[in-house]
Amino acid sequence: MEQTHKQEFFSAKNIAKIAILSAIAYVLYLFVKFPLPFIFPAFLDIQFSDLPSLIGGFAMGPWAGCLIVIVKCLLKMPFSTTACVGEIADIIMGIAFVLPASILYKKAKSKKSAFIGVIIGAVCCVVASIVANWLLLIPFYAKMFGWEAILGMVSSLYANVTQATFYTYYILLAVIPFNILRCSIVVAFTFLLYKRVSPILHR
Repeated sequence: MEQTHKQEFFSAKNIAKIAILSAIAYVLYLFVKFPLPFIFPAFLDIQFSDLPSLIGGFAMGPWAGCLIVIVKCLLKMPFSTTACVGEIADIIMGIAFVLPASILYKKAKSKKSAFIGVIIGAVCCVVASIVANWLLLIPFYAKMFGWEAILGMVSSLYANVTQATFYTYYILLAVIPFNILRCSIVVAFTFLLYKRVSPILHR
């Protein structure tokens, strides 16, 4: 039974669907993004690349959704400006978002379970973003650019920020609200689009 399930998952049809969704996610990851510089630091971009992953996770299961996240980021790594650290963080946050949401939806395919799933996924993503910034991204950027450059990039928003208070300002005023907003936008588009593309993905 398990062998049959694996064969179905890695069928040519499923691989083609995952490839198409990964390609769409990659294009969104590279090109469809924008900052909100009057609210958040300018280097934070609102982007929608988790949308195909979430749709794929709902349509084909949790592993498909996670695979789309990973493939999207792997495709971006050759063009990374962060020595792939940013892409690794995006894999962590993307999986934290997609995996719980698609697991819950797989167990009970209803609007209610989908809604609960994306809320839990969004919460997991926000927690993952805090951990990724605290332990991975900020230490990397501090080592790469120096604290003076980092403080300079956020000083227009947080006038009193210092190296000692940076984590408090940045995590509470940028990372958490930014990722709540980003996840909310992706969730809204997922509910708007899923029923329209679901028949195509289930053919």
